Amino acid sequence: MLSYAKGSRAERELIDYFSGKNFCVIRAAGSGVNSLSPDILVFKRGIQIGIEAKAIEKENLNIGREQFDNLKRWEDISGINCYIGWRRNREPWVFIPLSVFKESPKSYGINWKNAQGIGKMLEELD
Repeated sequence: MLSYAKGSRAERELIDYFSGKNFCVIRAAGSGVNSLSPDILVFKRGIQIGIEAKAIEKENLNIGREQFDNLKRWEDISGINCYIGWRRNREPWVFIPLSVFKESPKSYGINWKNAQGIGKMLEELD
């Protein structure tokens, strides 16, 4: 499956989940094309979350420096907490705060085991 189609499907899965929990949900224009904002924004009475959705099977998740820096800048300016939502096939979503990613010269990364230990589960966000 093309990664864009897989990513779009993962985003729609999250949109459906949060909509079903009575959140207001916005999918960012250009999601999957540019890296200026998170893919999805969710709002509900005092809860505001930005989510960059990743459906990647690898053991390590690496976010390119430019995309990560844009997400961090967006979080700092908006005051809305951003998470990287990571899902692997047949595994539940894990939502990882930007602050726990490890910096390398070209990217920021985390491995699946650490993500599971540090990240939040989907139900913890609502």
